[in-house]
Amino acid sequence: MGYTKSAVLFLILIIFCSVYVAKVTNLINVNGNFASRSTAEEWQLREESKQQDNPKVGNRTEHLMWFLQISDLHISMFRDEERVKNLGDFMLRTLAAVQPAVVVVSGDLTDARSLNHIGSEQFEGEWEIYRNLLHEHNVTRKTVWLDLRGNHDNFNVAGRNSSSNLFQKYSVQGAKHSKSYMHQVTVAGDKYTFIAVDACLEPGPKRPYNFIGMITGDELENIQHLMEDARESGSKYTVWFGHYPTSCILTPSAGSGGIRDVIGKHPDSLVYLCGHLHTMGGMVKHMYTVQKAGFLELELGDWKDNRLFRLAAIDHGMFSFVDVHHNEWPIVLITNPKDALFNNPLREDIRLQAESTHIRLLAFSLAPIVECRIRVDSEPFVACERITDSVFATKWEPRKFWYGVHHVEVIVKDADGREKGVRQAFSLDGTPLSFALKARLVLMSDACHIFQAFFGTMLIICLLPLVIFRIWHMAVVRGKAKRPRIQWTFVRCWVRKLWLLSSVNRIFYPLLIFFIYLLVGPWSVADVIDGHFGVVFMWGIIVDGIILPGSLTYLYGFFQLLLCQLPLIYVYASILDRRYRHILSPPNRPKGRLRKFLQHLPFLTIITVEFILLYFHWASYGFLALILSPLRTWSLILNFSLWYQAQYMPDKCLHAGSAVWSTQPKLVKDDN
Repeated sequence: MGYTKSAVLFLILIIFCSVYVAKVTNLINVNGNFASRSTAEEWQLREESKQQDNPKVGNRTEHLMWFLQISDLHISMFRDEERVKNLGDFMLRTLAAVQPAVVVVSGDLTDARSLNHIGSEQFEGEWEIYRNLLHEHNVTRKTVWLDLRGNHDNFNVAGRNSSSNLFQKYSVQGAKHSKSYMHQVTVAGDKYTFIAVDACLEPGPKRPYNFIGMITGDELENIQHLMEDARESGSKYTVWFGHYPTSCILTPSAGSGGIRDVIGKHPDSLVYLCGHLHTMGGMVKHMYTVQKAGFLELELGDWKDNRLFRLAAIDHGMFSFVDVHHNEWPIVLITNPKDALFNNPLREDIRLQAESTHIRLLAFSLAPIVECRIRVDSEPFVACERITDSVFATKWEPRKFWYGVHHVEVIVKDADGREKGVRQAFSLDGTPLSFALKARLVLMSDACHIFQAFFGTMLIICLLPLVIFRIWHMAVVRGKAKRPRIQWTFVRCWVRKLWLLSSVNRIFYPLLIFFIYLLVGPWSVADVIDGHFGVVFMWGIIVDGIILPGSLTYLYGFFQLLLCQLPLIYVYASILDRRYRHILSPPNRPKGRLRKFLQHLPFLTIITVEFILLYFHWASYGFLALILSPLRTWSLILNFSLWYQAQYMPDKCLHAGSAVWSTQPKLVKDDN
């Protein structure tokens, strides 16, 4: 019978895991249906119309536009002066060499972190540095500079019209656009639309609770109007950009698809460009995917530490890009045939590649380009024809490479001897390549749901075993269930420890109340914005009568449970188990000081971690947050109290649990 129960439990676990894996696989699948049949047909009609307007891709410069993206500048008054110097060099030399039609600056223009790296506010000096750089290098005379706020530009900002909103005062676009906006450029008769998506919280709390973006109903309506204006203007192609990846944007008014569905409904939407995640600290260096709504989403690594920027081009409606480290020259971007990984047949007419007469590329450097050679697969290199100073092409026969994946290789040299080689896969028959799994997980998921799952899972891990053992214990005491009989020593040891803890009222009930409180009660009352008190709950923050939905709060709670409450449960359980064993077999001699210290070391380590978390909370939100913080301060007091109870409460409090596990036939009444 025991074998049958184990088999059933194992089968249930397998089914649960299979369902979970299936859901995750479906979530990050990029090969499914991108849109409904009617929408797909609309896209096909529009692409056929575009193809009639666009001649074959040849050796002329029409229907070609390129631009730059830079993100997460983090201009700081307190650290890394080279960051600002390099940015000035980018504005001076890179813009002069590339001559982009547009520069997209996707947020976090300033760092807004105090000297201790913990506090956050808008420092006017940082914004003055940003504005002075723009003026010193005449940026707005060289190109169209489309800057946008990031969460750092929104730390400690009471509202878009607040005096603390320095983006409005010092940026290029802030004085003209308070939130999301649209800008259109016309190049060689083709109109291109850039839509900036501002998802900054309003009001903007201090860090760390200001990490996830949100688009309100009013702002969503504004974005939809921008989208319609772009369509009615006759624009052929739309580039969306924002600071936050779509996985980090809450859009309560847009349904389950969120901002992705809004972008995807616009047939001309080619790509959504973003920053914010800083390549996850280098763990996901190429954060690219195609969303189910049919558009590319491309996160750009930060300027702050990595000095990255992006060169992007739209060539006959086909979007191509390359991410570049500052001061790496020459810069080379092959626009036809484009990288097979980014083929998007529902947004681009990829047949143009197979019907083209020339391979095309862009090449830029600080000195004139003197040599450009191309080959496909293992064919010999051939010299390119110079169309302009930056546009190069060479004839080819695409029918020779119709099936499967092939490679085009380019070598470019400039007059100063700098050389760059690029090798790129392409596919003319639509053979797909796969995006990296980590990139799809980050960009196609929902960060808020992930944080909720982390917190909920950890809460269950902390609470459920105690509740189960408590119920089981009561059933055994009342004679309605059998005592546990476990053969594996390690499992029996840990079950006994948790069983003893759950049987002691002085510890079980405070823990139960604390975990329930985390679900319903406020975690902190704090000065979340200077001069504006807020109440922090698991599900969100209330400040000035406005509810900011919870997101990072769940992660905040997750780390409290993971680093403090969960290990402390096992510390308390181990103390009680040790006392239980001493009741059965008292020690012959007292323990030495070193042994006592080692026994208390786990508790001291965990409490030290909790003090560190408390310090960060105080440094972020001030003295009031230190006093009125059930999650941080009060939990610390609770944990000291429970440790003291476990260590020094009377032995009789252990009788009920001890009786279940001892060899004595008679159960002792619960005295605790």
